[in-house]
Amino acid sequence: MHLTELMDTVPSNTADALDLFDASPAVETDFMIGTWRGAELPTDHLMDGLLAASGWWGKQFVDAETVHPLLFPTPDGQALWPMNPALAFSGVPLAAQAPSIKTLSFAKPIAATRLLWRARSAKARLRTTRYRGVDTATMLYDQLPINDVFRRLSDEAVLGAMDLKGADRPYFFVLRRDGSLPVR
Repeated sequence: MHLTELMDTVPSNTADALDLFDASPAVETDFMIGTWRGAELPTDHLMDGLLAASGWWGKQFVDAETVHPLLFPTPDGQALWPMNPALAFSGVPLAAQAPSIKTLSFAKPIAATRLLWRARSAKARLRTTRYRGVDTATMLYDQLPINDVFRRLSDEAVLGAMDLKGADRPYFFVLRRDGSLPVR
């Protein structure tokens, strides 16, 4: 199933997204190992549009201790590079408050300055946590109060709920397995 097909079947508001999340099976941590292409799931969250505007490509789970939560394509599109989420999320509160900023594309400026944004090591880890009453695979950011919790949509796709400390509801995204580009 292609990511666009998945997006057509996924709800577009928080209540329906939570219903789908709660109805979907838990994910084992081993299932998450690999490289995943991501897409935002718009649910009228303050962060809706920010990852798309940034040019975010997806995530890579090398093993339980080595996770790259923010992957971006190189300018030539032939590889991926990991961004340091502590730097990336520093501007999110301001950007989330300015809806017009989400219509701009920051992909080229981010790619051009990738040496400043680049993570020099993995910035997250993978664990099983209990979220909404179910034990499931969760990506824990090393430097941020954020957990990305996963539920299975298919053998090749998961629904992610980003649980941000202090947020009143999760931010949703979909990941689909895609090892087509190397991470450098």
